[in-house]
Amino acid sequence: MSESEHSIQNKIQLELSKHQCTIFRANVGAVRLPDGRFFQTGLPSGYPDLHGFRWVDGKIFFIEVKNATGRLRDDQIAFHKMLLSHNIIHGVARSVEDANLIIQGGLIGYGYPDYEVR
Repeated sequence: MSESEHSIQNKIQLELSKHQCTIFRANVGAVRLPDGRFFQTGLPSGYPDLHGFRWVDGKIFFIEVKNATGRLRDDQIAFHKMLLSHNIIHGVARSVEDANLIIQGGLIGYGYPDYEVR
């Protein structure tokens, strides 16, 4: 059985916080109001699971966490394309090692289907 995305996320947060990064988990959700409507909280559709910045240069980064079998949704790909168009450090991490590679290497789009070294 593959490790849960939540478990991978927690490990990434702990590890990156030890390596001169400040990192935040993006919390989103929906709440049913008394009249039956839903209220969406949080961030835009497709926003990556983790975001933060490197202390060394203040550069922001975004990490989409997936487990070994996790697949990207269309809205996550669309968000990736927006980040890509602005040369923002971001990628898909399926492990702590992936997250370190993305952040320390300043990689843009690592792990997405159209990834190419820039």
